[in-house]
Amino acid sequence: MKYLRNFYKYRGLMYEIVRKNIKLQYRDSVLGMFWTFLQPLMTTLVLVFIFGNVFGKSSSGVVNYPIYLLCGRLLYEFYSQATKRAMRSIRNSASVIKKVYVPKYIYPVANVVSNFITFFISLIVLVCFIAFFIITGKNPPHITPYVLLAPVPILILLILAVGVGMILCTLDVFFKDIDYLYEVFCLLLFYMTPIVYKIDALKISSKVFRYVLMANPMYSITEMFRSCVLYGEMINIHHLLYALGFALITLITGVAVFYRKQDKFILHI
Repeated sequence: MKYLRNFYKYRGLMYEIVRKNIKLQYRDSVLGMFWTFLQPLMTTLVLVFIFGNVFGKSSSGVVNYPIYLLCGRLLYEFYSQATKRAMRSIRNSASVIKKVYVPKYIYPVANVVSNFITFFISLIVLVCFIAFFIITGKNPPHITPYVLLAPVPILILLILAVGVGMILCTLDVFFKDIDYLYEVFCLLLFYMTPIVYKIDALKISSKVFRYVLMANPMYSITEMFRSCVLYGEMINIHHLLYALGFALITLITGVAVFYRKQDKFILHI
């Protein structure tokens, strides 16, 4: 309760950091916030052009490959950008932290929230894709009332991003090499998550490797989101329990690690 009251007390600072992050993200750009829509659109078109003929066939079980790809791409991009910015948040705010007291967890949380807002805006691109295929009648997604469950995997991903972000920003204070290691990890995560492919379409002889791919929490979150948005199906309860449990454990771990080490930040930043 102490930390909840403290968080509420500094809600104004939280708002200002989020607003500043969003503003600075597109400060030197001619198109500004329009890149929130343009970037996922262009990326999706490029990936569809490259992989569509291979993974977009009906035999692979993909109802609509562009929407399938966009769902995975948007979720991955939010997780990747949010955790990277949270990782660097303490070091980037060193000048403020050294001068005045503010709850240090405000910085990683604010960076995740600012990326969540831009991610939420970019979902308009997904809505436009869905509307286009429904209007044209070319492989339209199966829209059912289950689409209302789409916020569930998104909120789980937000919890996961906050937890990972707090762990990373703590490590980044003491080990600067974590920046480079995490860049490699995010590249690995992109290919370990079924964004441009379906796991069932892969010719994997080893069951162990298949289970490793499915153990990735991003797999469960992405599949849940696609079930609601693309396939019009109920969320798989196993995906839900696994992803939610993983996210909560990560958040608790992140808060515990951050709490234990935050007093030593001032000595290393």
